[in-house]
Amino acid sequence: MNKKVNYTVGFIVGLILVNVISSNVYKRFDLTEDHRYTLSEAAIQIIDNVESPIIVDVFLKGDDFPSEFRRLQNETKQLLEEFAAENSNIVFNFINPLEDESTRERNIQQLTARGLTPMQLSVQESGKTSQAIIFPWALASYNEQTVIIPLIKNKIGASQQELVTNSVQHLEYAFADGFKKLVSPKHQKIAVLKGNKELEDKYIADFIKKLGEYYFIAPFTLDSVSNHPQKSLKELNDFDLIIAAKPTEAFSEQEKLVLDQYTMNGGKSLWMVDAVIMEKDSLYNATGTNFAVTRDLNLTDFFFKYGVRINPVITSTLYSAPITLAIGEGSNSQFQNLRWPYSPLASNNSNHPIVNNLNLVRFDFANQIDTLKNDVSKTILLESAPLTKLEGTPREISLDLVTKEQDPSLFNKGNQTLAVLLEGEFPSVYSNRIKPFKLQQEKDISVPTKMIVIADGDVIKNDVVRGAPQELGFDRWTGQQYGNKEFLLNAVNYLLDDSGLINIRSKRIDVAFLNQQKIAAEKTKWQLINIALPLVLLAIFGFTYNYVRKKKYGA
Repeated sequence: MNKKVNYTVGFIVGLILVNVISSNVYKRFDLTEDHRYTLSEAAIQIIDNVESPIIVDVFLKGDDFPSEFRRLQNETKQLLEEFAAENSNIVFNFINPLEDESTRERNIQQLTARGLTPMQLSVQESGKTSQAIIFPWALASYNEQTVIIPLIKNKIGASQQELVTNSVQHLEYAFADGFKKLVSPKHQKIAVLKGNKELEDKYIADFIKKLGEYYFIAPFTLDSVSNHPQKSLKELNDFDLIIAAKPTEAFSEQEKLVLDQYTMNGGKSLWMVDAVIMEKDSLYNATGTNFAVTRDLNLTDFFFKYGVRINPVITSTLYSAPITLAIGEGSNSQFQNLRWPYSPLASNNSNHPIVNNLNLVRFDFANQIDTLKNDVSKTILLESAPLTKLEGTPREISLDLVTKEQDPSLFNKGNQTLAVLLEGEFPSVYSNRIKPFKLQQEKDISVPTKMIVIADGDVIKNDVVRGAPQELGFDRWTGQQYGNKEFLLNAVNYLLDDSGLINIRSKRIDVAFLNQQKIAAEKTKWQLINIALPLVLLAIFGFTYNYVRKKKYGA
């Protein structure tokens, strides 16, 4: 009897201990193959020290969503649950702004005014097609600051399922990036180079405005280098990154030495350079023609020493963005989008965080980059499509090209490099050379640093309409959004990333979907299997059971 009592008491005490321990020890397990619900260390570090609530309002809610977007809704909810599990100050709500018919139109107008544009979808279910409107956005608020977080990752030519797959893969980075803007004060500084006739401010305004959300931005003119080189270098070294946006005037040896020593001291740089003089606007004249000629920026030896060469050739490809021209006379003229091989659409299937899951990037009169052997690591970021040819200069460019059928056999040069990342210890351009002036503490080998070279200055150029800068990468004639802004932002974030956040973009998530066409075609068959088959099996079982029972007990 005592033994039974002891066992019973021990069992009760054990249950109490298990409950006490389980209430104080909390652990989540991610059993998915791709670990989609395991937050990256960089994302966890961002929210670790958040001591007041971050309120996240997600507008991705509704009853008439297509199944793919219900999947995105669920993935978003589960990801936010992971953030909340790491820090209870992450509080989220799902809101349907279209639920109340009386406030529907007002909500649409208010959200659109804040930059949260609605998205119209085709819903295909049960073999029928209908339209639905969703707001694939979230707003995160912290200490009276609010940031917009996009939940959709667009990509040209993607189906709705591919769109959702890309978006799910991008979710963790999107939220972690938004949270970082809220909780981490800006501390890094970027210099936008001036003095060599770079693009005017209005043509880089949209990208610089975006950069301003993350970094401090200031112009830096190299004009004073000739008189005060040491002072100029010291001031330049205060910046973490320099951006050269399409310089059109040659660099002096003095300027190059300062830029070289900036790199030797660990400075990062983003170069967008044209080796050929040719502008699309210069073709809009009475003849519709202009000549493309080589542009000498005196940078050939500069980049050559670091391991790349920008060749003065034009990259022409059949996979390109169209040009919009007015066809016809007077009031009968109409704008048409015509094939234009000098606007390559570039991409890369690499898993590198700068280009992974990236939309196509549009170039204009891009040149071609060769990579050279040295100890600097090189990663090709963007390249043209395989159907590409290279056109030397000088060369006449004519708008008449849009009326001519292109011969694919001439586009036989394969993929051509348009943007490359350099990483490592850079050799000085001026090692073992006579220097234009003496600097204190000159270095022949850099500390580990990074540089990105892009063979087109127009990749950063936004349109300007009636004096107002337009969104970078948006073609107002076709309504197409290209990946220029995201590419350049990823490039800068990678060059300056001191938290590893950008590496979240390399995370791959596989999202499996049901085949809607197959579901519609085989709907009746599976309804019969799921409803009729169990009844048939039950009838067979009942008949067999009664037969066996009668046979056994009939006597």
